Amino acid sequence: MSDAYFTATVPQESLQSQLQEKIVEIRNQLRPGQQQMADWQLGPLAISAVPGAGKSTGMAAAVAIAIARQHQISAESRPSTRRHIVVVTFTRSAAANIKLKIRGYLKQLSLPPTGFAVYTLHGLALNIASRHPNFSGLELENVTLITPNQSHRFIRTAVEQWINDNPEPYSRLLEGHQFDGEETERLRRQSVLRTEILPDLANTVIHEAKSSGILPEKLREWSQKTTDEYGILRVAAGLYEQYQNLMRSRDRYDYDDMILASLRVLENESTRRIEQNQVFAVFEDEAQDSSPLQTQLLEILATNQGEEAGDNRQGGRGQGAGEKKLTQHSALSTQHFPYSALQLVRVGDPNQAINSTFTPADPIYFREFCGVCDRLGKLATMDQAGRSTRIIIAAANFALEWVNSFYQLKNQPLPFRSQNIRPVNISDPQTNANPLPVGRGLELYTPRDIYHTVELLSQRVVELFTPDSKEISGAILVREHRQGRWLTEMLTPVCKEHKITLYDVSESDRRSHIPQEMLGLLQFCDRPHSPDYLKAALEVLVQRQLIPTQDLNALASLPEEFLYPSPLAELQSDTVQKAAHLCRSLLRARLELPLYQLIAFLALTLRYEQAELATADKLAERVNQQIAENNSMEAMLSALSEIVSSERFEAVEADDLDARYTRGGQLTIITMHKAKGLDWDYVFMPFLHENLIPGKFWVPPKSQFLGDFTLSEVARAQIRTAIHGEFNIPNVSQAWEQAKHLKTSEEYRLLYVAMTRAKRLLWMSASQQAPFTWSKPENLQEQVPCPVFPALKRQFPECVVTLA
Repeated sequence: MSDAYFTATVPQESLQSQLQEKIVEIRNQLRPGQQQMADWQLGPLAISAVPGAGKSTGMAAAVAIAIARQHQISAESRPSTRRHIVVVTFTRSAAANIKLKIRGYLKQLSLPPTGFAVYTLHGLALNIASRHPNFSGLELENVTLITPNQSHRFIRTAVEQWINDNPEPYSRLLEGHQFDGEETERLRRQSVLRTEILPDLANTVIHEAKSSGILPEKLREWSQKTTDEYGILRVAAGLYEQYQNLMRSRDRYDYDDMILASLRVLENESTRRIEQNQVFAVFEDEAQDSSPLQTQLLEILATNQGEEAGDNRQGGRGQGAGEKKLTQHSALSTQHFPYSALQLVRVGDPNQAINSTFTPADPIYFREFCGVCDRLGKLATMDQAGRSTRIIIAAANFALEWVNSFYQLKNQPLPFRSQNIRPVNISDPQTNANPLPVGRGLELYTPRDIYHTVELLSQRVVELFTPDSKEISGAILVREHRQGRWLTEMLTPVCKEHKITLYDVSESDRRSHIPQEMLGLLQFCDRPHSPDYLKAALEVLVQRQLIPTQDLNALASLPEEFLYPSPLAELQSDTVQKAAHLCRSLLRARLELPLYQLIAFLALTLRYEQAELATADKLAERVNQQIAENNSMEAMLSALSEIVSSERFEAVEADDLDARYTRGGQLTIITMHKAKGLDWDYVFMPFLHENLIPGKFWVPPKSQFLGDFTLSEVARAQIRTAIHGEFNIPNVSQAWEQAKHLKTSEEYRLLYVAMTRAKRLLWMSASQQAPFTWSKPENLQEQVPCPVFPALKRQFPECVVTLA
């Protein structure tokens, strides 16, 4: 390897042997699979890792050791260029965590914390695009980044414009099946199409297509290969095109546009070489969650320029094995290069792919990468895990095997890669690896109903969370936010009585609260005489504990008397005076401060913590940019209202976000999806019923006039089939069956992920009675358990808890 690959502070030659000893010392602390990652020096490497195998620890050690090896090489000759290792992970909190670990290993190696950069994938794309605005077309000063959902104004407007421009296809959708022309039914169908079905189709297809670099023209071409009566892909192409026109006309970009902008930079040979010459290698975590464009971005950056010219001696197997073909389906040009030219380490677990039914993530790309690396002799496995006690590992392995055998009997594709978790060796360096179980380690309950579930769960929590157990952690994993809210309400009295900290992530996660709070306070500042706006502002102040809880209706009923009491008015109490004084200070700020400073002032007034202040600054920058041409309170309120009602405004996450969820002495209520990457001593999994896991696609009665399917899921399945290169695009019924299979497979993987979060105790239950929908938890009916649950009871009868 040439010294041109890397630059760092060069140690003295006398220190080389000491550095090598420290490298060996770190390597010896790793497990076999982690050691394979640490031994990487050149070429592609795929790591398939089971839950709890220590992916991030192994990756951090491998990055630090790779940096140390470059120090050794750099000591022998003067480096000519600066290169670093790019580390990419899924979330900002994960990025902060792995950055901390890499720095820790570099400190052990007595090296400076340099030579690497850690990004989320969108952060990396933005970094590249913003450095080359002439090629990316992304001028950050002039554009606004948005995260639209199906209620966003641009989606709604795109739907209306498509309807106006395409009366015949719209009329065909309106007719659906069995339409007698009755006017009331026509109006009902129009409403459902305009507000639900078509926005959902647009939102799904836009993300799915853009994440693969597919343009509307390509969707139209694919639609000619289908025979459905509605021309679903043709409709989707029209919606997509309208949305893109709106985005361009208003200088708006979404996250997929950032990836596309960075790839436009890398299309140009000179800028591509500039970027590649800065990168020694790319390490990717959670690779099973990549989309096609994300995969391409990393592979281009990781291409070794010395190999790219055509030296394919290491690969030599033709395009099928040793050569990588990148095609963008009309969005970008096609490129070819040998797989052996990639300086790319990808770590993931296809069995933990749990995002592909609601995001463009698709585990097929990581599986393909693993297959090619396997043929090149570059596939490693990390199948030893020290997180969980042995009975929990056995239960997770059994669940995986049982689901696969169930699908095998139906001759359907298997949801899981056949890869069992193994306990670590006795000599494993991890402290308390594969800990002893608490109680039986696995406890299986069948309560009478959800109230009996809470009773049993509460008893176990009180037993486990004793006053002297401040170091232990626990979590209740739920499938839906509504289950979590109901459990919080039911468990709060018990936890208060026994002084157990209860933390509901869905309530405490302030992603959308800051825009909502800002909107509430600014609406009051704009119209202080409105009782509704005054009450909303007071509610924010109470929630932030700036004023005591009191009868807000009484205060808001007469705003002027509350804010500016006359001399004849009844004397206000101290709590009312405090509230009125704070409200008057907000109104004074509205008069004395310029608009662009208001959000920052309100953030300080609400005593936001560091991460919340950063989120408020991000919000202020976004709003001020959006109203630059119409700097008025009306425009500011309009911009905030749109963000609150129709966007997923992302907060600036604190570096200790994961630690907040796993604090000792705390019982955390969190969804199974959000629990990925975390672990607790005790994990409780109630409400394991078949209607949710694996669940099934349910077409609402109001949408069934189109047929027993949804347009959005049919379109997603058709697009993915075409992207995967299959010759025949499925018809509606075939696509709907594929979508159902994808959904149930992912739900079983989600169950597996949830089970593997537990260290010492896994508590699982499926009550005999539960609500059909958790929007009405009081309406109980008989419910069938998740199919895995009775299988677990049969396999582990000693873990079944008999109830009196």
